[in-house]
Amino acid sequence: MKKVVVAMMVALMTTVSVCAQKVKRPDTYNYNRGMELLDNGELDEGLEYLEKELADNPKNGYAYSWMAAVYVEKEQYGNAMSYVDKALKYTPKKDKEYMSMAHAIKSRVHYLLGEMDEAIEQLSECVELQPENTEAYEQRAQLYYEQEQYELADKDYERLIELDRGGVMGYMGIGRNAVAQEKYDEAIKQFDYVVKMHTDYSSGYSFRAEAYIKKGEYTKASDDIVKALEINGDRKAFYLLQDMADSAKIVVEAKLKAKSLKDKSTPEWQEYLGIVNEYAKDYPKAIEYYKKAMEIYPSAYDANRIYVCYEAMGNYTKALEYIDHVIEMDSTDVDDIQRRAEALFYLGRMDECLQTIDRYVEETPDFFGGYVTRGFFKICNNDLEGAIEDFSMAIALKPEVAYPYTKRGEAYMRQGNEEAAKADYLKVIELDTVPNRESTAMYAYQALGELDKAKEFMQCLINEDPDYEGNYYDAACLYARMGDKEKALEFLRQALDRGYRDFAHIAIDYDLDSIRDTEEFKALIEEYKEKYQWGVSDAEEKKFEEVTMEVPFTKDGNMCMVKCNINNLPLHFIFDTGASIISMSDVEATFMMKNGYLSAKDVVGKQHFLTADGSVSEGTVLNLRNVNFGGVNLDNIQASVVKNQRAPLLLGQSVMQKLGRIEIDNDRRMLKITYKKVVEE
Repeated sequence: MKKVVVAMMVALMTTVSVCAQKVKRPDTYNYNRGMELLDNGELDEGLEYLEKELADNPKNGYAYSWMAAVYVEKEQYGNAMSYVDKALKYTPKKDKEYMSMAHAIKSRVHYLLGEMDEAIEQLSECVELQPENTEAYEQRAQLYYEQEQYELADKDYERLIELDRGGVMGYMGIGRNAVAQEKYDEAIKQFDYVVKMHTDYSSGYSFRAEAYIKKGEYTKASDDIVKALEINGDRKAFYLLQDMADSAKIVVEAKLKAKSLKDKSTPEWQEYLGIVNEYAKDYPKAIEYYKKAMEIYPSAYDANRIYVCYEAMGNYTKALEYIDHVIEMDSTDVDDIQRRAEALFYLGRMDECLQTIDRYVEETPDFFGGYVTRGFFKICNNDLEGAIEDFSMAIALKPEVAYPYTKRGEAYMRQGNEEAAKADYLKVIELDTVPNRESTAMYAYQALGELDKAKEFMQCLINEDPDYEGNYYDAACLYARMGDKEKALEFLRQALDRGYRDFAHIAIDYDLDSIRDTEEFKALIEEYKEKYQWGVSDAEEKKFEEVTMEVPFTKDGNMCMVKCNINNLPLHFIFDTGASIISMSDVEATFMMKNGYLSAKDVVGKQHFLTADGSVSEGTVLNLRNVNFGGVNLDNIQASVVKNQRAPLLLGQSVMQKLGRIEIDNDRRMLKITYKKVVEE
């Protein structure tokens, strides 16, 4: 809580003007002692001395200013406003530094109360009092930015540049405004100037990277991200890595690999590679990088990321192993206790799970989430009374959150207490009016028998966030509850298509009980577990045997041509170890679409990929339901459509990685493929 008070004090002490020196400021014991305590971060003690000062000198405007600043820190905005008004009343008008400070404090209070116009007005008073106060211009520009008043923000940033030609904030602000207005070239121009002036200023690179990403220039963006990370582990660059995992994973991964090879003694580059792969949902590869980072320097952070990846894969035995490792290395994060309880839950070790979540609740008795989690575990363990007690505690702590009411309503329904359940479901509908990722109103409507409203709310959720796989999973649960098995299975497939991979949760989720025993459900889950082998849980791991087979090829110049069938259409591949995925021309894709070999459901989306000359192109991504060549049969392989009528059909790494070890026998013109085949029990 010390930082704002001290920052204000430092700003004040470094801007004393000749005018201020003519003003006699307080020099009493109580005032000086209060200031000393505030400077040390001892706010309550400092307040006591300032109150004594005001008891003796009720017109000390300086003391009122510091009192107001402390109450802002304490989030007591009513007190802060009262004291700052008295500061403005009693501070000598010719002491422009302290008058400006009081207006700045009042601006902050208005801002925190959501009163943006008033906040800007107070900063304008600061500028009027101190035309060279760079801090006031910067703060007002920020508020203009948040109000999308970019022209006014730019004027303040331009003034900032006039006052401090060697500083970066003016250029950075104009650049950020340009990005917000989609003027990316103008933004890049500003950030170029920043990095030329200050080559070690990481934000110049990370903000420029964002502009490059918006333009689709992923190679340049990757260079800037890596540079910003190299300087100081820049947080914005760190989060941009996650964006690149979706849009241009190959490009950024190549840059990070190059850095990791040059700097083998630093674990961060392995961690960044882990992050990229984790967000691309290539969890085995992410784990590999995190483990390499731990070999360089063991850390609880990397162990935690490994836990997260194993959890996402449904491998809760390994997840438990690593969360225990995290707790051994750093026992200060109590959330790790909850994570351990969740791993035990999915492993079916219910007694240990409940003991562990009990410990978490004891450590965090004021946090409603612990009671919600424990209540869910108790419902699954058929302890309905215990669940109701926990959900009631969560509601007492956070009565404005809808989810605990939903779960308590379920517990009441299982008990047969329909009246209590109805009251909870009506409360959910009252609270949950804006569709978002935390919404549960659709389940409340369904429980109350208002099925059309349940469907309507669910569709609103999907429309609001169409890319979020969790919405489609919720829709599957909703329709399964309503007994519409066909719709439930359709939405479950869409959830899995979009990246939902929590097979362990699917296996125990009672919402899906109405479809669980159907052949369609079993086939769907098996299909996606086969597609994502890491999704198979510990109890369901398959046995494999190594098989070697030979596939003939023909030569066309230096290219290897392989006969194949794609969705039963006979074609020829060019065997290309340099290609990242299967690629085909738009002519081939159009032919397949028109003749029924592809359908609209097979269109996955768009992806950026690296071409041979190092540039990045965008193509439509298709899901090929079946690829067969030489007896090798692969399902659900992604392919990119190249906007080039003469582009050949390339067999890339997305297939080769699934095949295993490949050897080329040019003399016999054979591809020798060694792969693992499932052993039938």
